[in-house]
Amino acid sequence: MKSSAVDTLLATVGLPQAYRTEPVGGDSISEAVRATLGNGRVVFIKRLRNAPAGFFQAEADGLRAMAGIAGCRTPEVLGVTDQGLVLEWLDGAPARDFAKQLGRGLAAMHASGSDRFGFDDDNFCGLTPQPNPWIADGHAFFAEARLLYQGRRARDAGLLDKMDLSRLETLAAKLPDWVPRMPASLIHGDLWSGNVHCDEQGAPVLIDPAAHYGWAEADLAMTTLFGRQSSAFYDAYMSASMIVGRDWEERAPLYNLYHLLNHLNLFGGGYQSQVRQVLSRYV
Repeated sequence: MKSSAVDTLLATVGLPQAYRTEPVGGDSISEAVRATLGNGRVVFIKRLRNAPAGFFQAEADGLRAMAGIAGCRTPEVLGVTDQGLVLEWLDGAPARDFAKQLGRGLAAMHASGSDRFGFDDDNFCGLTPQPNPWIADGHAFFAEARLLYQGRRARDAGLLDKMDLSRLETLAAKLPDWVPRMPASLIHGDLWSGNVHCDEQGAPVLIDPAAHYGWAEADLAMTTLFGRQSSAFYDAYMSASMIVGRDWEERAPLYNLYHLLNHLNLFGGGYQSQVRQVLSRYV
């Protein structure tokens, strides 16, 4: 199957035209295809008509940031435009020690730190804009740029009421009571199981980031939100990480409140009760 839109994208980024394309499932936002180019190379292409300004560039920047340090592999960015992204094609069956590799690799990535929280540019978590102002204090960053940003969007959309937002503001103000001071680490930012892939050697590959410098525990928490990773992953992570103990799991609902608020904004009221359950747990 040929696609003129795909060939236009490939030409724009200076790659040969495709002689075969196949749709790929699993991406809930963009059209995804596997394309075999005229030179025989296989690539992965994501396209989204009327994508928000900077949407694919933000993903490319996140992938490149993570690729630039030790840790899990990310797909090489081969080209990016306003309407699409071209990546190297990676696919395989997980190796026997896949979970351990993922745990060690994520710990290595989290060891890359910064003296501030944020990122060089704003990006996206799903289709939701994600502000990344540079802020020295991690509690202030998570309160303002994560929880309250999402909460105010939900309130403006009628998805939360005035009392919900008031409780969220109270929770945000009390974050230092529950979350200890921690350094800023380079994190994936949207690390649910669907964003962990596999390369041809069976090693982990991280895709679709909302990358920024944040709390490493927030990345760990996201791995528990929509189905946990295996115990081998957590054991390997803890053995290679600067994090001591497993009390981060007690704080996971606080970190994951950001993602529940984001899902509320993206998908509607089905997540309202989960947001309110977390708020009721703390305030």
